[in-house]
Amino acid sequence: MIRPMRREEQVLVADIGGTNARFALAEIDGEHRPRLHDEKKLSADQFASLQHAIRHYLSEIDQGECVRRAAIAVASPVFGDEIRLTNRAWSFSRSELQQDLGLAELRVMNDFGAAARAIPALTEEEKLIIHQGDVDRPLPPISVIGPGTGMGVALITEFDEAHWHVIETEGGHVSFAPVGHEETEIFEWIRARHKRVSVERVLSGSGLSRIHAALAGLDPSPTRTPHEVLTPPADIVRLALAGEDIVARRALTRFCAILGSFAGDCALIHGARTVAIAGGMTPRFAGFLRASAFVERFLDKGRFAAWMERVRVALVLHPEPGLLGVALTLRDAGASTVLKSPQMNTDEPG
Repeated sequence: MIRPMRREEQVLVADIGGTNARFALAEIDGEHRPRLHDEKKLSADQFASLQHAIRHYLSEIDQGECVRRAAIAVASPVFGDEIRLTNRAWSFSRSELQQDLGLAELRVMNDFGAAARAIPALTEEEKLIIHQGDVDRPLPPISVIGPGTGMGVALITEFDEAHWHVIETEGGHVSFAPVGHEETEIFEWIRARHKRVSVERVLSGSGLSRIHAALAGLDPSPTRTPHEVLTPPADIVRLALAGEDIVARRALTRFCAILGSFAGDCALIHGARTVAIAGGMTPRFAGFLRASAFVERFLDKGRFAAWMERVRVALVLHPEPGLLGVALTLRDAGASTVLKSPQMNTDEPG
């Protein structure tokens, strides 16, 4: 059983993705929303392991001796003692990491489950409403989707007004369903390169690069390396927003439309009253997303279009929802806030 926190205890929180490792200290008093400070984002490429990244962060803030408890979110399934990241060649033993860092307590959870846990705690200023629906606050069930290095999908239900239940899923690996001629061409381009076309192959950072490559008519041959074919997603977003590249703008426009369809599908599957978009990509083009065909595609569900009109859609603007989520999970540690994962997953995105 997890021991209760002492008032205003300082803990280490981390959000370890396929690209970046984010760290912060959090003050937790058991009542209020945890306060994050000393946030730092480190490139995971600079470190051979999670242990090295943590030690580097603690040395930079000179707080290693003061931290006795930690909660870490990782971009992978969380089963047993041995953890292997899905999109990063890092692995670690939970028990060995805890012992090596001299921690009294170490909690490890899925990164998107942690980001989802932050949703109910966000203020209105930390969200951008994409579609108002018929509610004025986030009501459960809440579908949470997050395009970033991959595509995260989670479901939030409510025990009572103070306790939330996060169910992690692998919904980003469901099959992509193209709509119209252009999306069919994108589907065929990705299938030629990867055989199976999952949603994550389309709605992620590398997915935006694939959409751009397909629309540019580039060779999808899998014998070519990604760097020979794919334009970095940050460059595509920059060019699209600046209006400097027609193909980049078409790619981002198509990305937003497909995201709308997938968000609507998740809402139908979960019976959601609210959909939250929480990912590293979308805040960078929030205005573009709001003005795109996202809402049109979100509502385009045939006989259930009227039902979809009632669902609220919000874009998360909080800069570090994963860090806030792990801090909240540590604060709420107990039987009423349990993170569950499905008993299946593969290390290779499908």
